[in-house]
Amino acid sequence: MINTILVPQGAEYQAVCSGLNRVPGFQSKVIAVPIGMQPLYQFLEKNCQHLNQLNQKVLLMGLCGSLNQRYSVGNIVLYQDCFYQGNLQACDSNFTTDIHNQLGDKVSFVKGLTSDRVISLAKEKRNLHEKSGADVVDMEGVAFLEFFQQLGVSTAMLRVVSDDAFHDIPDLTTAISADGSLQPLPLAWKLICQPLAATRLIRGSLQGLKVLEKVACCLASPQTTR
Repeated sequence: MINTILVPQGAEYQAVCSGLNRVPGFQSKVIAVPIGMQPLYQFLEKNCQHLNQLNQKVLLMGLCGSLNQRYSVGNIVLYQDCFYQGNLQACDSNFTTDIHNQLGDKVSFVKGLTSDRVISLAKEKRNLHEKSGADVVDMEGVAFLEFFQQLGVSTAMLRVVSDDAFHDIPDLTTAISADGSLQPLPLAWKLICQPLAATRLIRGSLQGLKVLEKVACCLASPQTTR
C-alpha cells in the first residue's frame, strides 16, 4: 500500500486528487509540495520528517518533460532512477515494480534527470538525452529521493509527459518564485511573449493532466480490492 503521495502544488495536485477521489475508501495521504529542488527539500525537512516509520512507501506524482523523442505527450513513465549533476539516486525497485504491476504495460520505465531550471528548447532537450542518456526531465526528483532515502523510506516516481522533445516551450524559470510557487504575472508575460510555444505548452499540459488524473484513479483502484 502507498502511504503518502506527493504532488507539485496547483493543477497537478488537483488532477491527482480528482482521480483518487473517484475511488471510495482510498486511504493514502496526498500532500501538495513546492516546485523545484531547494523549495521541495526545505518543505520536506519541515513537514515530512515524521514519515520515517517502518515500511513507509512514498510516491511522487506529476508532469515531466521528454528528452527522448521516443516519449511523447500523454505517455506515462515510471522512474528507475534520477540524477542531478552526477548525483544519481535510485528508486526502490520493489515498490516501483509493484506500481508497474498495478498499471500494466501502459507505463514505461525511464531514466530521469532533475534540473534547477525549465528546459525549454528542443535542441537542448535532445542534447541532454544524447549526453546523459536521460529520457525525461523534472525539477524535484533528486531532492525527493535524497530526502526520503536518508530516512529509510521506500520511494517511487510516476509522471506523465506534458511536453515533447521536438518543440520549444516558454522558459518559465523566472516565473517560479523562491518558495516554489508559480507567479501569475511573470507566468502570463512569458506566455504572451511566445504565443505559439505557449499554446503548445498549454495544450500539452492539459492533455498530461487528463492522463495524470486517470493514472491516479487506476493506481487507487486495486487497493480497494485487496
